[in-house]
Amino acid sequence: MASLIAKTPCDGLLPLTAGSVSLTEAAPEAITSIAPLKGREKDAAAALKKAHALAFPGPGRATGKAGCRAVWSGQGQAFLLGPVADEALGETCALTDQSDGWAVMRLEGAGAEAVLARLCPLDLRAGVFRRGHTARSLIGHMNGVITRVGPLAFELMIFRSMAHTGVHELGIAMKSVAARKA
Repeated sequence: MASLIAKTPCDGLLPLTAGSVSLTEAAPEAITSIAPLKGREKDAAAALKKAHALAFPGPGRATGKAGCRAVWSGQGQAFLLGPVADEALGETCALTDQSDGWAVMRLEGAGAEAVLARLCPLDLRAGVFRRGHTARSLIGHMNGVITRVGPLAFELMIFRSMAHTGVHELGIAMKSVAARKA
């Protein structure tokens, strides 16, 4: 019988640093899709608050902090990143384990906005896209989720199957930004 070894999506690919920007893997314990049942939105928000001390995020927003974050992921749904979802949430929400489906990375440092400007069609400047803002958008040619988690830091989620491509494209953009500053 073969023995399988669990690996994170970016195992062997990260960390990367170019100039003042770094790209590291942020591997949450779990990623759970939370979709409130029809007519139970307020109950679901209360259950999330009770179970994980998080507000249910509104459109384009994230709540919480590293280790336990709720990120808006589309109309009527959010991702819980960090802890395994409390079973009590299942009474008011449809829960789906997404842990193996996503690669989660942290892009950080002076120049992180410039790196993403090369790959994303959104205005991610700090005055427009503030801490706690999140968006589903393109990152290069891949669909992803971008969340500002600090003044110079972003959390990026892309499909696990695109982890190698995502790291490659982000690395090229990072080197390009570093070369312009040199």
